[in-house]
Amino acid sequence: MESLVAFSAAWAACLLKKRKFLSFQNWPPKSKYTFYFIKQRRAGLNEFIQNLVRHPELCNHPDVRAFLQMDSPKHLSDPSEDEDERSTQKLHSTSQNINLGPSGNPHAKPTDFDFLKVIGKGSFGKVLLAKRKLDGKFYAVKVLQKKIVLNRKEQKHIMAERNVLLQNVKHPFLVGLHYSFQTTEKLYFVLDFVNGGELFFHLQRERSFPEHRARFYAAEIASALGYLHSIKIVYRDLKPENILLDSLGHVVLTDFGLCKEGIAISDTTTTFCGTPEYLAPEVIRKQPYDNTVDWWCLGAVLYEMLYGLPPFYCRDVAEMYENILHKPLNLRAGVSLTAWSILEELLEKDRQNRLGAKEDFVEIQNHPFFESLSWTDLVQKKIPPPFNPNVVGPDDIRNFDATFTEEMVPYSVCVSSDYSIVNASVLEADDAFVGFSYAPPSEDLFFQLDSRKYRSSPPSATAASIFV
Repeated sequence: MESLVAFSAAWAACLLKKRKFLSFQNWPPKSKYTFYFIKQRRAGLNEFIQNLVRHPELCNHPDVRAFLQMDSPKHLSDPSEDEDERSTQKLHSTSQNINLGPSGNPHAKPTDFDFLKVIGKGSFGKVLLAKRKLDGKFYAVKVLQKKIVLNRKEQKHIMAERNVLLQNVKHPFLVGLHYSFQTTEKLYFVLDFVNGGELFFHLQRERSFPEHRARFYAAEIASALGYLHSIKIVYRDLKPENILLDSLGHVVLTDFGLCKEGIAISDTTTTFCGTPEYLAPEVIRKQPYDNTVDWWCLGAVLYEMLYGLPPFYCRDVAEMYENILHKPLNLRAGVSLTAWSILEELLEKDRQNRLGAKEDFVEIQNHPFFESLSWTDLVQKKIPPPFNPNVVGPDDIRNFDATFTEEMVPYSVCVSSDYSIVNASVLEADDAFVGFSYAPPSEDLFFQLDSRKYRSSPPSATAASIFV
């Protein structure tokens, strides 16, 4: 073993000197010979690293650690992060932190899917309609670029979304996660495909909703929020863009990236996050807040459904914050007195006096605005939705913005590299997303039995020229 350690250390030291030559700094290669030489060296280097990390005694050698940059500062923590969030961060072993393989979950790969259409875009990547080759089922696959997530120091929010979805979150008005996996460059969430469109999409087309329709959506949203609160999760980012309609017209909440776990009714947190139009006053003031921020957001969304704009909207964000903090709520004609009442109580600037401050969801349920609803029938989906998205099939995308659906599918989401160049950014990304990949027992077995059949299938994409 001592001779093996010495050999590995010597080899690592040699490679350390040649790191610059093997990196992208010397790209493109100056000759065809150089290109194939580099390609061959990368392949051999990847195999060497994979064998190396299986032996902790080798990984701890100083020359090996220097080559792998294990002791370099990662700068992964967000300076705006809460003390309570920093205190819960955990260290991982060396063997966990280094993962240079093409995917963290060997049972799932991008080539398992035909990626058909872009159906959404965000700051870190895209959401695509995908068809699983094995069984023809349709899913919404959220694809995020690790490098962008890390550059913007948002890895804690991405892992928070995964963690929330893993908590056996089972509710009729919450999106479901089937599994997640990763390549060296990207993260993949395989989610329910909900094709009735965003509430935002329908609001844009119709400007506002009749009160009975707004009441129905508000009730289903409140039911989902109440469930999250019951398992100590604060949603924190309720807005029309995160509220989907299913094929029948029922609400489905998605995007759990800003959820805060472990918050009981009496607990508070202080992180400044959310979308400006829907921020509660205590969040803007950077004061401690609790689950009543979700009830403020519900009031803001209900107001927008009834009147067409958020309650304190202004194009100037600073002025909008001033409005949220100090401007009285403007309630116009055209809605019932019970609608006025619930808006005033949900959009109460003092969180301690806000509807839901004492008994949480129970107070929402008992408000006269929802008197005509049976909450039992609602959660069992026995109440017919007031609007039918008229979806004609599992792959119908008519309720998605054409700005997205007419965009070409990036080829890069459909493939995963067999090898990855060893550099600090790859190690940093693997360190930040350790434990991201997930498959429930049934899905895991499903992949073990059948995935080999499809491993060699070519990727399918509408185009191959755009990179997420």
